Amino acid sequence: MQVHGTEVCEVSASGDAAKREADAIVSAAAGVSVGIVTADCVPILAAARDAGAVAAIHAGWRGLAAGVIEAGIGALRAISGGSDLICAIGPAARGCCYEVDEPVLDGLSTHYAQYLDEVLVPGGPGHYLLDLPLLATRILETIGIESAWIGNENRVCTICDPVRFESYRREGAAAGRLRHFISVSPTIPRQG
Repeated sequence: MQVHGTEVCEVSASGDAAKREADAIVSAAAGVSVGIVTADCVPILAAARDAGAVAAIHAGWRGLAAGVIEAGIGALRAISGGSDLICAIGPAARGCCYEVDEPVLDGLSTHYAQYLDEVLVPGGPGHYLLDLPLLATRILETIGIESAWIGNENRVCTICDPVRFESYRREGAAAGRLRHFISVSPTIPRQG
């Protein structure tokens, strides 16, 4: 279960998960897929460039503020032996529609104040429009992922595209979920 925190779960070759609540899942077991679900939060799929380990990271504003990207990428680096990584950022709430308030600003400013001018646009009094994928991109770059190895080309917003995407912000609890999966290459020798 995803809980908007920083817990990381490692999945073994048998498909067993070490934890039941986590917002980042990693595996170095050949042929094993890991995945997350989103409905406005940022999905990040990451892999060692040698395809020997993968991660799926669920990053809403609370998880971002707490450091879920750093935790997930740190765990991926640990199980991949520190190899170079490649990341893809999927559809999420963007700055065109995602309105937040002061508590969100306060939560993010603790660790990411240097990015807030770039990822926030002032809205009404005490409100801002937040670009979650852009913030995720800046965090990935800060922790050493080269920008050339971060795919964020879709530039679509889950909130303003009801034909293609589910959105908790738009539909509330009735919203469906987008599923995001990544697999370790089945030709990599099995580990764990």
